[in-house]
Amino acid sequence: MPGSATAHADVRRAQAGRGARRARADLPLAAVALLFTIAQLVLVPPAMGLGWDETVYVSQISSHAPAAFFSAPRARGITLLVAPVTAWSSSTPLLRIYLAVLSGLALFLALRAWRGLFPVRVLAVAGALFASLWITLFYGPQVMPNYWVAVGALTAVACFLRVRAGPRDRTALWGLAGSAALMAWMRPTDAVWATLPLLALALFRRHWRTLGVLVAGLVAGALEWVVEAYVGYGGLARRLSDGSEIQGGLGWNVAVADQLRGLEGRTLCRPCTGSLPDPLVYAWWFAVPMLAVAGLMIALRARRAAVTLLPLACGLTAAFPYLLLIGYAAPRFLLPAYALLALPVADALVHLVTAPSRAWRFAAVTLVALGLAGHLAVQLAVLDRTVDRTTASHRGWSRTAAELHRLGVRPPCLLTGHNAIPIAFYAGCASAATSGNNANTTRAEIERTARLIPVAALVAHGARPPAYARDWPSTPFGGLRLYHAGPAPAAAP
Repeated sequence: MPGSATAHADVRRAQAGRGARRARADLPLAAVALLFTIAQLVLVPPAMGLGWDETVYVSQISSHAPAAFFSAPRARGITLLVAPVTAWSSSTPLLRIYLAVLSGLALFLALRAWRGLFPVRVLAVAGALFASLWITLFYGPQVMPNYWVAVGALTAVACFLRVRAGPRDRTALWGLAGSAALMAWMRPTDAVWATLPLLALALFRRHWRTLGVLVAGLVAGALEWVVEAYVGYGGLARRLSDGSEIQGGLGWNVAVADQLRGLEGRTLCRPCTGSLPDPLVYAWWFAVPMLAVAGLMIALRARRAAVTLLPLACGLTAAFPYLLLIGYAAPRFLLPAYALLALPVADALVHLVTAPSRAWRFAAVTLVALGLAGHLAVQLAVLDRTVDRTTASHRGWSRTAAELHRLGVRPPCLLTGHNAIPIAFYAGCASAATSGNNANTTRAEIERTARLIPVAALVAHGARPPAYARDWPSTPFGGLRLYHAGPAPAAAP
């Protein structure tokens, strides 16, 4: 039937046209994600080496070294995310490239989930703002969970809003469950803080299906962590208590100044002492809440408050424990908040530069362009210093591992003492501690091990060695004194 064939052809052409328009709308978001991936590979050298926490996560599934002690707050999500590489290769550059590509793809999918809720140009600006932070660029290709909580939170809020608008949107329902599971898989407690407004709103409005999907996602992601709590940590309450103790005890503690000190490139500020950095380093930090509030005012006037208010609320709850409950700081802790606040900030900036008044628009474009250029210059400068300092530190660990090998401390072997966890990974040894947050053995056990395999105690310059190592031979190296012992050589036949 000619008429039917023509109608089907028209439908196919219409569908093809819609697909082409959707693809064109995705191009700015894909460009941001691609540039983010390239920037990671260029600015954070893949050969930088693994950091302290990275060696803990990688060692859990790696043939390079025995698994390091896995303390109570940690979750195995990031370990499993990198398992496709670490299970068969010890190449750090390959691991960095894998994560850079994966993090770029994740950013694209997170931004795409917001399409239709914000204009594409706002989403592209939000993605660029988040991706250009030195913290995002530095941690995107690292074996650390915080970036993945950030993109999970960004996706979860978008999917939640989509489900509210269309309860039968199966893609949004699956996206909500999957992004909630991703967050809980990486850091269960962070997932709860980031989704508190979503849980409260779904409960208050009696959106039981949405609430059920969100809770199911969180439970699915945290299930392994909860089971492990009962198997290896004495129960869930004990694991939470131990995690709080390791973080210095959760309680009212204003850590805003600590976070400001961390912005100059201090990847872990504990204890967080010293003067504040140059105001140019943290000026953007105070601009973000002001612009976010401006974005909310714009949304209120446009009668679309929920789309802006929800990511703003989730960003605030995600930041709350790290600003007000712990006594130290690490810039990566606030990545979920930065990802969520980027949306209202970008909305405010786009509104400023597209104002109807030509004179105002020219002034706004000039001011915003200068501000963003200065901001980007500061971010790149901090990133460059942080990468240089981190690379030097990792090379120091590698040289210490090589010196231990020269002294006869080779796998199978055991290291204790100062920076024992990362240096042990580089050396291919196990690590152990008799005290502190990573305590997992006793003096008697170390002495017994020293009769079986080579053991070394790493002591910082000027510090006293542990009692069990005082009579061991020692060698100064790189600010450390390496006390080493091992089994007596076998008698000649």
